[in-house]
Amino acid sequence: MPGSFEETAEAICAGCGGKCCHEAHPPLSPARIEEFRARGVPPSVIEFVGYTRMKSHDNGMCIMCSGGKCRVHAFKPETCVAGPFTFEVQDHTLRLFLKHETICPLVPYLKADADAYATQFRMAVKSLMVLVRSLPAQELDVINRIPEPETELVAEIPIPPGESGAP
Repeated sequence: MPGSFEETAEAICAGCGGKCCHEAHPPLSPARIEEFRARGVPPSVIEFVGYTRMKSHDNGMCIMCSGGKCRVHAFKPETCVAGPFTFEVQDHTLRLFLKHETICPLVPYLKADADAYATQFRMAVKSLMVLVRSLPAQELDVINRIPEPETELVAEIPIPPGESGAP
């Protein structure tokens, strides 16, 4: 296994085949949409179904996943940057959940290495805060209703009022 956290995480993700990309509809912040446009990603990969998100193929795989790899990995959606962490917003609180290893093979590595966990956790919080602060309350409400059954609550982080679309 490679040495740095980034190399190790990349190797684990590369070998996964895109488990987390199946039935995923990552929300997109306005800034991420602009980044997509600037990098030549066609608008046809984005849809609005209660919130602005990535489309999926008929088989449920994210439209940007090809051969088990993300075609926009270098500038992927904020929830994808968060990796095995997912979220909901409740009462001005960002609630973070860690997916089970049945969904993400990176989880056992993170649980076994406190420094790696802390690194990914910090990236997740930063990325998800950017997303949450940029979305309207109506879109966050829709996202909050998406079931995430194979997860465990790992943190609750206050969001100061006025810093998110959350009511």
